[in-house]
Amino acid sequence: MKTVSMLIGGKQLQARNGATFERRNPLDGEVASRAPAATVEDALAAVDAAAEAFFVWSALGPSERRALLMKAAQALEARTDAFAAAMAAETGASALWAGFNLHLAAAGLIEAAALTTQIEGELIPSDVPGSMAMAVRQPAGVVLGIAPWNAPVILAVRAIALPLACGNTVVLKGAEVCPATHGLIIEALQDAGLPPGTVNFVTNAPEDAASVVEAMIVHPRVRRVNFTGSTRVGRLIAESCARHLKPSVLELGGKAPFVVLEDADLEAAVNAAVFGAFANSGQICMSTERIVVDELIADAFVDKLVTRALSLPLGDPRHGPVVLGSVVDMSTVERCNALIDDALAKGAKLVCGGKATSTLMPATLLDHVTPAMRIYHDESFGPVKAIVRVRGEEAALVCANDNEYGLSSAVFSRDVARAINFAKRIESGICHINGSTVHDEAQMPFGGIKASGFGRFGGKAGIAEFTDLRWITLQTTPRHYPF
Repeated sequence: MKTVSMLIGGKQLQARNGATFERRNPLDGEVASRAPAATVEDALAAVDAAAEAFFVWSALGPSERRALLMKAAQALEARTDAFAAAMAAETGASALWAGFNLHLAAAGLIEAAALTTQIEGELIPSDVPGSMAMAVRQPAGVVLGIAPWNAPVILAVRAIALPLACGNTVVLKGAEVCPATHGLIIEALQDAGLPPGTVNFVTNAPEDAASVVEAMIVHPRVRRVNFTGSTRVGRLIAESCARHLKPSVLELGGKAPFVVLEDADLEAAVNAAVFGAFANSGQICMSTERIVVDELIADAFVDKLVTRALSLPLGDPRHGPVVLGSVVDMSTVERCNALIDDALAKGAKLVCGGKATSTLMPATLLDHVTPAMRIYHDESFGPVKAIVRVRGEEAALVCANDNEYGLSSAVFSRDVARAINFAKRIESGICHINGSTVHDEAQMPFGGIKASGFGRFGGKAGIAEFTDLRWITLQTTPRHYPF
């Protein structure tokens, strides 16, 4: 059992009232971690600490910030075994998924380090004689980052790295499901030598989440909010930010379509579909949720897909290497079981897997899914996936866009020009041609449209989200005014 501390102003602290909460392993119920149940006063103290540290951190030169972020990447990777153990204990994740998290999170810190010298402005021609007009990007201030449990290292580091590179300070609100995992990130940042208060860490009991988050959003020194999580909670965050005129970046739910046209390379498509559908047991915002396949090649594709899905190792990640570990809790099992029952009752065919009685859920595929079934529209966020058969490219496009979400997507075709034109018409922030829906790189503009949120997290697109663009003029000659 891991005991977690908050970090406020460079000091490791418990909640001021001594309250704690526990996270239990989803498989056997053993206590995985115990963390402080922050009060509203604790949360506000974290914002105050970040606000005080802002003047120090924002004044550092880009090379100093870059060096510290590079050290943080090294400190993060040095904790690979600890992260694997914490993720297995708290969320049931496999060592494979933990390793993927560490690799991409470290890359995120390295990319952020590189961007410290790429926060650029421009000179804009002015109609006023002798006026030098500049567009200048400056750090916004305190950034509140709210990270989820499903890709805990990637998404918590994403909430921290680029805001820091831009000169902001950060308060990270850890996920109630994985406080120890998020705490390891904070330990790595501390080891890197960031000035006190640059990054602050708050944990809260699940029942206190709404009050703690609202208090921090309301705080006048919080200037940006970035949230990754469900669309339901994202709407609440967006409403609060709108009331207080706080810009937000939201990356929310997904129902990613994976389109296989009749001229696709079936082996490549099957490999990508298996990875996209079942990595981390389907508990990824980018997970392949709807496999849309042309009926001309559907039988051959499904046969190959089922063979691959049946071969995926399933088991307790604490006892050896697996692909499918435990899902996060029994509510996921109940939701997915209900989706299976509904689909079968309405004519779908179960081609592999099936209902589960524990959080060890097998790879499950439902063929001949139609719009009448809940799984056609609802995010399963588990290893239960829908196969929808369509006739022709236009029908595939209609199916791909027939959803409120718009985060990731994929299309497979041997005709590259055809695939590019198809990709342009898919309503999603991300589309991969002849690749998996699950793919991320730190330098890319990551984000969605529709109910999947707004704003972009990566690379130069992310710089725009976490800086203020200011217009500054310098009058270099005498100026004449009309009066």
